[in-house]
Formats: sequence, structure tokens, C-alpha cells
Amino acid sequence: MIRINLLGQIRPRSARRPVDTGAALPLLFIGAGVVLACLVLLYMYSQYKSQLTAEQAKIQSLRAQKTQLEQTKAQVEAFEKQKVVLQQRVSTIEQLQRDRTGSQELLDEVADTVSRTENLWLTTLTRKGATLSMEGSSASINAVANFITAMKRSGYFQKVEIKESKQDDHNTAVQTFLFQISAEIAPTPAAQTKPANLPAPAKKG
Repeated sequence: MIRINLLGQIRPRSARRPVDTGAALPLLFIGAGVVLACLVLLYMYSQYKSQLTAEQAKIQSLRAQKTQLEQTKAQVEAFEKQKVVLQQRVSTIEQLQRDRTGSQELLDEVADTVSRTENLWLTTLTRKGATLSMEGSSASINAVANFITAMKRSGYFQKVEIKESKQDDHNTAVQTFLFQISAEIAPTPAAQTKPANLPAPAKKG
């Protein structure tokens, strides 16, 4: 409805109520605090998430290294087993090589020792590893003792021992003694380490 002012007087305006800002300040501070707290929490969450991602990546890297180390350990153990097997094979081959190369020299040394002992004969010679077992006969006990002494002095044998020595009852025509001797082959025969014979000095004319 439209109203008309017939009196021609200006109608006074109603006065505005003053705004009370004192009550709004606490709300403003509370809101600012809430916003700041949210920002701090958001920053802390971002940092925690970054650290968690880094730790997870580190854990995955350590697990990968552990798997690789376990595989490497398994390979090393397999290599060690192969190494032991190969060393055993090499030792066996070296032992066979030493036995093969030293057999002829050994027989020559035994034969030479027997030939230098009077009235003594060998009937059997058995080798088992580094141990020799010999059986034979002699015309006297002294011949057996001389044979043992010659074997010890040769440098090719050690621990030369007489196992049995008795008179041959079956041979009554001639006195004969039967004997059994054992000896060990020296690891490094002294005869091989002896210096070569030096040439005789020239005679002065």
C-alpha cells in the first residue's frame, strides 16, 4: 500500500543500532585457531605420510637386499661344496701321481738295498699307501739287522721295524731265517735332497 505525506514534513529516519564487535572477537580468534590447527595437522600429516612412504620404500629395499644376500649365500655354500669335492679329487689325483712316479724309484731303492746286504733275499713286497710289508729269508740274524740299518740310512724309509724273525724249520740242510719287516715311505726322501756329487779336484801337475 502506497502512503502519501500530505503535511510536507520530512519523516525522521530511524537510528541504526551500533554493532557490538566485542562479542565477535572471541569467535574470530577461535575460528583462526581452528584454521591454524587444521593447517598444522595437515602439515604434520603430510610429513608423517612422507616419512611413512620413505620407510616403506626402505623396508622394500632391505627385503630385496635380504633376498639377494640369501641367494648369494646359497651360491657360496654350493661353491664351497664343489670346492671340497674338487680338492678331494685333486688330492686323490696327486696321490696317484706320486704313487705312480715313485713306484719304480722305490723298487730300485729296495733292490739296491737288498743287493748291498749279503745273504739276504726278499720273497714278497707289498705296498699299502705309504706302508711297505716285506717278507724274506737270510742266512743269519745279522744279515736282517744289516738290511734294516741300510734301509734307515737310505733316507727313503722311516719307522723300519721287524715284525717276526724265526728259523726255517722246513729247510734242515742249511740254516735259514725267515723274517717279516714293515717300513713307512718317507714323505721327502733324504736321498733326493742330498747335493749332487761334486767333481773331483784336478790334480796339480
